Amino acid sequence: MGKIKLNVLGISYSQTQSGAYALVLSEEDGDRRIPIIVGGFEAQAIAIELEGLAPPRPLTHDLFKAFAHSYGIRIIEVNIHKLEDGVFFANILCDNGDSRITLDARTSDAIALALRFKCPIYTTEEIVEKAGIVLDFEKGSAADPDPGSRKTRSSSGPSRKKSPGGTRYLSEHTTDELKKMLSDAIAMEDYEKASEIRDEIKRRSK
Repeated sequence: MGKIKLNVLGISYSQTQSGAYALVLSEEDGDRRIPIIVGGFEAQAIAIELEGLAPPRPLTHDLFKAFAHSYGIRIIEVNIHKLEDGVFFANILCDNGDSRITLDARTSDAIALALRFKCPIYTTEEIVEKAGIVLDFEKGSAADPDPGSRKTRSSSGPSRKKSPGGTRYLSEHTTDELKKMLSDAIAMEDYEKASEIRDEIKRRSK
């Protein structure tokens, strides 16, 4: 059975499960999207890599990457190979230069590692047929990737609680001040605030 390549489209806050997020994967050569519900920690691990943030101390996935590189191990690809009772199953194909092995992994962990190793993510046509949805933005309507939610986001990270005053308080600072605030937020491991500041800096650079 042929493999279908997927890209990470974004993460949105789940309106149906408290404290959870909807990770949305997109079919590279098609219009279908696959939403996968992940926990807050998993969403943070993925969002940090998507947004290019550098934690002052390595997170678990960063530690795994450093460990793998130290021993000459690389990840060739990630495969989401099974969908059972609403749960996605994935594995990771690794290579140490002499042999290749396949490791079982939670899908959220596999994707977090795929982003760090910059390796492709694949699934099967059967899974896309079962879980895939089509978002039709051109016609002004969208099939919601998170059932029960009235809002769809395709951001590069989890939707975040705004600081007091929304994003307006950020507009009162200069770009240099924002960069300092970003460094402070990362040092404090306040990644939600860091992501919000990073968004404001990106907005100004456009």
